[in-house]
Amino acid sequence: MQQLYSSLAEKKKKGNKQFAVLIDPDKVNAGSLKRLVEHAVDCGVDYFLVGGSLVVSNFMDSCVQIIKRESNVPVLLFPGSPSQVCKYADALLYLSLISGRNPELLIGQHVVSAPAVRQSGLEIIPTGYMVIDGGAPTTVSYISNAAPLPSDKNDIAVCTAMAGEMLGMKLIYMDAGSGAKRPITESMIADVAKNISIPLIIGGGIKETEQAYLNCKSGADMIVIGNAFESDTSLMKEIASAIHSIPVKA
Repeated sequence: MQQLYSSLAEKKKKGNKQFAVLIDPDKVNAGSLKRLVEHAVDCGVDYFLVGGSLVVSNFMDSCVQIIKRESNVPVLLFPGSPSQVCKYADALLYLSLISGRNPELLIGQHVVSAPAVRQSGLEIIPTGYMVIDGGAPTTVSYISNAAPLPSDKNDIAVCTAMAGEMLGMKLIYMDAGSGAKRPITESMIADVAKNISIPLIIGGGIKETEQAYLNCKSGADMIVIGNAFESDTSLMKEIASAIHSIPVKA
């Protein structure tokens, strides 16, 4: 049953924009996580993404369990490696790095992780993951050993996303990476959105309410923000309100 994906696809049809908060288990503890989840629920966050490029702690399972206990918000795993699988989540974004040429992150690690992923019982959502140059070296670029797509080459991004959809990906996730100095441009988002029919997720480098709003107006179906809230959670309500203010199709 692809319940969560069906919901995402239906929301895309209606133009119902979604807001997700990315939580890195290495950067929270039980107390700070509870406070973050409570605040996110009050702000009307639609999804929690859990994961990171490294995740060196053993807090993944506990992190997801706390979120599930403290809220009814769906939890999507955003794994940086095959070991980041947690049966307590609602779904797994099964990421294939289609913007790079590293065979391990395109299919190699998926072959190794396939039995554990299947046994997890999670809803699996094949996701074409595209790393876009955000103006600074990021953890994901270093770990993946893959160059990001140039931020001014919209045509390359469009063709990559189209290829991902035709290969069977159910989502396209464009990410400028944690710590990006600049977000993905509205023109790139618009060009990609016009050329695919599956939901488009945008993350990385979004630090202001207007950026999130304009990204959605340009064609993003979901905005993901993580780092910006580590130092200032007050932004969360503003961004959630801006994203949800975009009119839904009749």
